Amino acid sequence: MTLFKLALANIKKSIKDYAIYFFTLILGVAIFYVFNAIETQTVMIDISADTRDIVDLMTSMLSGISVFVAFILGFLIIYASRFLMKRRHQEFGIYLLLGMSKQKISLILFFETIFIGILSLGVGLIVGIMLSQLMSIFVANLFAVDMTQFEFVFSPSACKQTLLYFSIIYVIVILFNAFMVGKCQLIELLQSHRKEETIHLKNPWLCGGIFLISVILLGVAYSMVTTNVNDVLETPKLIVMAIGLGCIGTFLVFWSLSGFLIKLVQKIKPVYFKELNSFTLRQISSKINTMVFNMTIICLMIFITICDLSSCFAMQTSLSRDINELAPADIQITQRMNFDESYLDQGYLSEQIKNSVLDVYEVLSAFDIQLEDYLSESVEYHVYRDPQVTLEAILGSQVENIKANNSAYVMLPYNNLEQIVPLSEYNKVAAFYGNETYTLNENEYMIVANFESMAMVRDMALAYQEPLEIFGHNLTPKYTSCQDGFIAMSGSHTNGGVLIVPDEVVEGQVVSSHSVIGNYTMSSIEECRAFENRIANIYLDERGQSYITPIMDSRLMIEDNSIGLSALVTFVGLYLGIIFLLASAAILALKELTESNDNKERYQMLRKLGADEKMLNRALFRQIFTFFTLPLFLAIVHSIFGIQFCYTIMNTYTTDNLFSSILMTAMVLLVIYGGYFILTYFYSRYIIRERS
Repeated sequence: MTLFKLALANIKKSIKDYAIYFFTLILGVAIFYVFNAIETQTVMIDISADTRDIVDLMTSMLSGISVFVAFILGFLIIYASRFLMKRRHQEFGIYLLLGMSKQKISLILFFETIFIGILSLGVGLIVGIMLSQLMSIFVANLFAVDMTQFEFVFSPSACKQTLLYFSIIYVIVILFNAFMVGKCQLIELLQSHRKEETIHLKNPWLCGGIFLISVILLGVAYSMVTTNVNDVLETPKLIVMAIGLGCIGTFLVFWSLSGFLIKLVQKIKPVYFKELNSFTLRQISSKINTMVFNMTIICLMIFITICDLSSCFAMQTSLSRDINELAPADIQITQRMNFDESYLDQGYLSEQIKNSVLDVYEVLSAFDIQLEDYLSESVEYHVYRDPQVTLEAILGSQVENIKANNSAYVMLPYNNLEQIVPLSEYNKVAAFYGNETYTLNENEYMIVANFESMAMVRDMALAYQEPLEIFGHNLTPKYTSCQDGFIAMSGSHTNGGVLIVPDEVVEGQVVSSHSVIGNYTMSSIEECRAFENRIANIYLDERGQSYITPIMDSRLMIEDNSIGLSALVTFVGLYLGIIFLLASAAILALKELTESNDNKERYQMLRKLGADEKMLNRALFRQIFTFFTLPLFLAIVHSIFGIQFCYTIMNTYTTDNLFSSILMTAMVLLVIYGGYFILTYFYSRYIIRERS
């Protein structure tokens, strides 16, 4: 009981020492609970079966990621425990000097850890439950459900999972503390405040050379993920090489920086000898010198966080906006037509081939669905395919140059037949969608596309204005580049190219497919879903084996898939991004606090030499600001190129919302990273004011 009271007294006495520790624990517990409670938050909202499948996948992924997150938080808590142990070395030395055994000191730490664990878990869960209510609102908004369904949500499974993982972490911390106490010697504990980390001076000329090498390595890595991005994506070895060069370059930047930073600033004497700049500079150099590996890891984690958050925010915004842009109608039904006998080899039945002459209306009528009764307005178009008009034919004489230009282009489907649509029908669809319409002369054609990568390939050939024979007509391209547009609804920019030709070019030709686009007469979502289910389940009808199954895309289906994918990307990205940022900021904060504790006597000496508190505070602020800013600055430089790489991968989604996604990422950085910086500065001020 005496030891328990002593443990409580120690916590009360050292409550300021535990500020960062408590802040990190509470934030870690809250975040862990919030993201593991997503499943409970989505149960209360009414979503479709397809979206529910994606949500189930998302919750499974978050549960698996939580194991990885627990490892990160466990490492972070142990790292924080090292700081607290170091702060109390003299206290433990006095205990041993007074005759207390190491076992009793370990028992005191056991009681302290249990008390802190219970308190941090309790407060963290309360904060997490409160934050999860805000998350519930975000989830409801993300899935576009009625907010009147909102209610207070508590997740017993998330609570149990949080208690389990953090209990395991605290047990490990208790064992770690006992081990650290067991290996301590009395003389080391009593003189710990006099011990300093050994600083190995580096040759400034060598460091300057290494810095130049690091810049070259990073430049090569940046070039690989921007100018040669397609080659890198197609070759796993190049991806590994780019990552390796980036990591090595980052390490060498921090290794060399501490060596020539002092020499560089010393050349600028008005700056070096101003106030306490010489002292501040040596402190910064010392910290970087002893944390090269840590600074490298922190920089890379912040870089991953910036790219991760920027990409997931951009993708989420694009998915939401693209639904309105790329799915402007309620439904689109396509019927593939006019199959020949060669399709028997592909598994189609003779009856299906016989009935392939039927269009959308006729096939649906065979299943007692009169499409006209369900659509208030509609438009239709036909697609034709010329056996001689492939992608390779479109590219013409430039096909070999295009293949040689980039190895990724070798894998393009050069033998695929191109979609050909008559101008009048395309203009009807474009007008129905609210898109731009066009005119063509009798000897002209054009290509509409919105998939940027494929449009770039086609533009290489269109620039040469080479003629093309389509159904016996010699046509030349009207434009030297693809025009923005589409005919098939989708949730992203996937139209790789559709040929638009004058109507007379396709007169008398065999139709490849027939599509109907329309808006419903029904106003109820339930009625719309029921109608779509009837069409989707046609293949289950006993008559289904006699017909080619219609292909259906609807706004509801696209919304369900886009919202589900958006939620998956957003939650996984936020979870990992926030944890990485939390770990990075906490490690920097704890290192700075340890340094402030070790340097109390130096600040005392500066006071005796005449430095006032304002001057000391400015010197401290510059140290901490530089210490936090260096890995952040290099991570931002990395992310300028990393974000371009991420956006290239996501090129089916628009990226014109780059500024807003970066702004949202900056806000997250400001709250978490900036919050730790402010806490570290004010707590360090408190430490250096303590009398030794």
